[in-house]
Amino acid sequence: MEYVTRIVIIGGGPGGYEAALVAAQLGAEVTVVDCDGLGGASVLTDCVPSKTLIATAEVMTTFDSSYEELGIIVADDTPPMEQSARVVGVDLGKVNRRVKRLALAQSHDITASVTRAGARVMRGRGRLEGMQALDGSRKVVVRAADGTEETLTADAVLIATGGHPRELPDARPDGERILNWTQVYDLDELPEELIVVGSGVTGAEFAGAYQALGSRVTLVSSRDRVLPGEDPDAAAVLEDVFRRRGMNVMARSRAQSAKRVGDRVEVTLADGRVITGSHCLMAVGAIPNTEGMGLEEAGVRLKDSGHIKTDKVSRTSAPGVYAAGDVTGVFALASVAAMQGRIAMYHFLGDAVTPLDLKTVSSNVFTDPEIATVGYSQSDVDAGKIDARVVKLPLLRNPRAKMQGIRDGFVKIFCRPGTGIVVGGVVVAPRASELIHPISIAVDNNLTVEQIANAFTVYPSLSGSIAEVARQLHTRKTGAEG
Repeated sequence: MEYVTRIVIIGGGPGGYEAALVAAQLGAEVTVVDCDGLGGASVLTDCVPSKTLIATAEVMTTFDSSYEELGIIVADDTPPMEQSARVVGVDLGKVNRRVKRLALAQSHDITASVTRAGARVMRGRGRLEGMQALDGSRKVVVRAADGTEETLTADAVLIATGGHPRELPDARPDGERILNWTQVYDLDELPEELIVVGSGVTGAEFAGAYQALGSRVTLVSSRDRVLPGEDPDAAAVLEDVFRRRGMNVMARSRAQSAKRVGDRVEVTLADGRVITGSHCLMAVGAIPNTEGMGLEEAGVRLKDSGHIKTDKVSRTSAPGVYAAGDVTGVFALASVAAMQGRIAMYHFLGDAVTPLDLKTVSSNVFTDPEIATVGYSQSDVDAGKIDARVVKLPLLRNPRAKMQGIRDGFVKIFCRPGTGIVVGGVVVAPRASELIHPISIAVDNNLTVEQIANAFTVYPSLSGSIAEVARQLHTRKTGAEG
């Protein structure tokens, strides 16, 4: 009788379900243990829902900011004295029903794919039980919602349990007026005045989206600027756009507490100032789901933050135990989680594997304009981590951008001074998530600016700016252009 390798995956997000597909294709016996539905937070409460909401906001922004310049006439019976009144509105209840419907459909599609591949899906919460057995196997105890338990034996276990919203002790979400990012999709009416606490990616995306949908938004940032972890030039463009569209951006303002006062919310800042709104969204980071899983008892080492320590092939400190996704704290992106999960299975099952290389990861902030990045960053260059030449070209010079009424954004590329090899890039533009791909290919394949410059681009197109930046870098042997 041929022996079949047994794989147990705890968590059904991108790291878990992508690992399940790989392991099943390689002939393993796969069980996925999940408590919320396959797709995890990425599909059910985070990435898919937020980007669906943002898709509606994007249409609103495009219409509001461009229709007059593009010569579009809107038949409107607004009295002359009130002509600046908003012409287009949004039904948030309808938007959120669509958000939930699409998220659920995506989860069902993923479940169908995983089961079709031959994997078993169990509903419940999994935990490791004790150390590795003498035969190298591991025990995983699955607790169902009704309290019943089942013990599984695995040759390898993948932990892909993700994270949950971090809460401030004095700003607990109530799901009605004080919200975390998983609760905003229960709103039936648009918040009149929304206070967003936290100016990282999640905070900036929601702040921009609700501003576009028609809320008056105050963004509370404890740092000097919005998106402190992103390219400074890109963050400056976005902050300027936010302010120009009427958002109240409060820099260097740390929120200390948030409380309901009737149908209002009061947010108290560390310096004693109090700001009020109809709703408050807390976007102050995430905490890994590692508690109560028996990890340390099983030999899995955790960081001080609670994240699982892993190497570049997703191994933990415990033999036979791997980890992938937000629970590792490596890079909170669905694409990275999926890659970590796949790498883990390739490694354990003896297939060819390439260790995780974060310098080829492309990421995107889904604001308007979007901010897409790949490879080495401006901060890496400024800190001397890599010697690179830089050229940045504003989209204002691009003919297609002029035709579309696009004023904000740029393309920036980093290349090595001697060889011209592309090592990084930033695109700030509508659909920057699509425009970054040619730069990602260049970074991943060590292409040169000459090769990018010599490739044909469509005229007119926004991608023409990528070729133009490459041409400028190719002709300049020294110095940097800002």
